[in-house]
Amino acid sequence: MVLLIHPPVMKPCEPPGGLLHLAGALEAAGVPFRVLDASLEGILFLLLSSDGHDKNDTWTRRAISHRDRHLCALHAMDTYGDLPRYRRAVSDLGRILKKRSAPYRATVGLADYRDDLYRAVSVADLLIAAENPEKNPFFPYYERRLEQIFGEREPEIIGVSLNYLSQAICSFALMGFIKMRLPRVRLVLGGSLVTSWHRRLGKKNPFAGLVDDLVYGPGEEVLLEMVGKKGKGQIISFPYEAFPLRDYLSPCLVMPIILSRGCYYGRCMFCPEREEKMPYRPLPFPVVEERLKWACSGEKLVHFLDCTLSPRLLSYLVDLSPGVPWYGFARFTEELTDESFTRALRKSGCVMLKLGVESGSQMVLDRMEKGIDLKVVSQALKSLTRAGIATYVYLLFGTPEEGETEARETLSFIAEHANFVSFLNLAVFNLPVGSRPDLICRPFYPGDLSLYEDFEHPKGWSRRRVRSFLEQEFKRQAPIRQILLRTPPVFTSNHAPFFHLRAMEGAHKGMNSFVIQAS
Repeated sequence: MVLLIHPPVMKPCEPPGGLLHLAGALEAAGVPFRVLDASLEGILFLLLSSDGHDKNDTWTRRAISHRDRHLCALHAMDTYGDLPRYRRAVSDLGRILKKRSAPYRATVGLADYRDDLYRAVSVADLLIAAENPEKNPFFPYYERRLEQIFGEREPEIIGVSLNYLSQAICSFALMGFIKMRLPRVRLVLGGSLVTSWHRRLGKKNPFAGLVDDLVYGPGEEVLLEMVGKKGKGQIISFPYEAFPLRDYLSPCLVMPIILSRGCYYGRCMFCPEREEKMPYRPLPFPVVEERLKWACSGEKLVHFLDCTLSPRLLSYLVDLSPGVPWYGFARFTEELTDESFTRALRKSGCVMLKLGVESGSQMVLDRMEKGIDLKVVSQALKSLTRAGIATYVYLLFGTPEEGETEARETLSFIAEHANFVSFLNLAVFNLPVGSRPDLICRPFYPGDLSLYEDFEHPKGWSRRRVRSFLEQEFKRQAPIRQILLRTPPVFTSNHAPFFHLRAMEGAHKGMNSFVIQAS
């Protein structure tokens, strides 16, 4: 039996896509398996635990008294039409997690994890975390839940999916507990963060003795080979029943699906897909059609996990018209400036597109090889908004190509297009290690697994100055402030489609809450 584990901490709002696809591959091959979403279960364990809270603190006491109501609120569609209520629920639940994890010198959030004892980018620290799992705030959950699972049936292989730094320390504490309890089990570590570490680690396994196998890239075929099953096969359906669907903090089932690997463009400077030389591999359209036919039934929201949905794939989705709401990443292309196309896209079920504008300076975009024309961006934002599709726009500040002048160009561009930007994500640039030998660089933070480094900005546009600009100037512009205020905190783009659907429901009385066709 294979046990697949999704470790804390990631947003507990939908089944983890990577684990879902691994489970689908095992099911299709007839391999016995079990899935444990330890992030979702661990967060709920901490929230519902009755001890460890400072009840003398008024905020914490109030948060605990409303805890059950807040959890119910995040499962109710009406909450996504009431932003203050939503903010209160998210804030109070976050407060409980913070207080519950404080004795461990850690801070657990609904979407993040910080630890005062260990560095998530240090091999030595991760191994120490594995040697001392009792020092992790999730240890009481690990102990109770894994003992229950192992008591029912001991797995021969345990696969841990590590995708973000927010999972690293908890993953190693989890694996340390597993090896203490089952020293002979084959422990496999994969996921997108492990794939990114490949550039630093090469072929060596610095976790030998704890981790038996490191998997880089997609893990379906590797896992099948481990259990003696060869052949790729095509996953059509997924074993959603293996996941605790009713517990995810969303108002309906969110179905994560991958239709392609890699990026069809793949030329952006600093892009992980380019750095890791990941080839673009779209699924054959017949497989896409079969997968969507299976997936698109009932009240649910489809979340496409592709790095970006190609224009060809978007056109195919228009032809297929899945019939349920969906969203995903896309690039700004000429197709999105065509209002007849965006209306057809909306009719197919598209409720939101995540779009990387990155900068409002054409010079910056050109030097970063983004392949984006701001004239196309302007027309596409307007076309999408008029079609009823929400736009979740990503901006990146502090790149080597940007200075204060260019940052203000971004401010002006967003302010001018504020009526066509539904939600905003602001990020400060991190320089990938070794990507710019022409710059004077220094460690961003100490650690042999660090993927980024600090640098002397050629225009003096330091991280400190960038952050000051964002807080003191960018966020204070009235039209931009309004966008940021309506962008969901913590769950961000994962919950943004529900706010858009709820708003559209109000504009289209009497229509289905989840399948609202463009008028």
